[in-house]
Amino acid sequence: MPCSGAKRTRYIILSVSVVICVFTFSRPSVQRLLFGACACGQCVSDIARDTWFQEHYDPYAQPLLTKNNCILSNALYWWWQKLQYKSRVNYKAVAEMVFGIFPNEEDYSDAGPGRCRTCAVVGNSGNLKGSHYGALIDAHDLVIRINKGPTEGFEQDVGSKTTHRFIYPESAVDMDNSTHLVLIPFKTVDLQWLISVFTTKHIDRTYVPVKPSIKANRDKVMILHPGFLKYIQERWLQKHGRYPSTGFITLIFALHICDQVSVFGFGADENGNWHHYFEQNKHNRNAGNHGGSYEYSIALKLHDKKRINLYKGW
Repeated sequence: MPCSGAKRTRYIILSVSVVICVFTFSRPSVQRLLFGACACGQCVSDIARDTWFQEHYDPYAQPLLTKNNCILSNALYWWWQKLQYKSRVNYKAVAEMVFGIFPNEEDYSDAGPGRCRTCAVVGNSGNLKGSHYGALIDAHDLVIRINKGPTEGFEQDVGSKTTHRFIYPESAVDMDNSTHLVLIPFKTVDLQWLISVFTTKHIDRTYVPVKPSIKANRDKVMILHPGFLKYIQERWLQKHGRYPSTGFITLIFALHICDQVSVFGFGADENGNWHHYFEQNKHNRNAGNHGGSYEYSIALKLHDKKRINLYKGW
């Protein structure tokens, strides 16, 4: 009997040890420590030995709004309401409608040592003209485009593939059925517009006229979390500008869902002009609500620290 009791004790100890080991080694932080942050040669989310990146990058930041995280604190809500203009609309009621229409999934939560997801963030800078980056851009797993940046007629320089397009109501364009519409909500009415686009189509104005309807796949809609915008503005931009630009928001989003990030079409052209590759208008500074020069300096810093590959186009 004593021998049987000893065996039972050893069995219990062994079982508990196995459970502890399985639990421990299933934790992403432990896996990253033992096997690396991802399967790529160099991974964005490897924050070890880089104090500057650690101070800016929050690996637990939640980029996307979901039914589970859509309740906003008072501080966040009022910060968000001040970005463009305040709304008297009941945000909670609007959020409830949103997740009755659009997907509510924890997208891109599969980060780990077995994944190597390459992403191209394609801005709209005139420095893309004559770059011949099209094939290189299309070779990435995800190709993320911004606002109205077209591909047709510019394929040689900007590529033809689009997996995600970041917009807000005032910059909306039609998309094909395979593209994710990623909404940047700067105000509550932006969420209402998104609902309207796929239902009643009655909202045709925010603070300017907007498209009441666009072609897009309802099942591929994603919405950025207002808290993610605040995180970018305060932690990455140190409150430069009133709020971050669409391009910079897209870049930081890519840092959170991708393992390797290549950035194209950011910054001024070779003559110092800020303009779009598909337009002729030029000006010598990036004015408006955004700290364009500061944003670009952060992109350069990320490139210098080998967190992104920044293709300047000249």
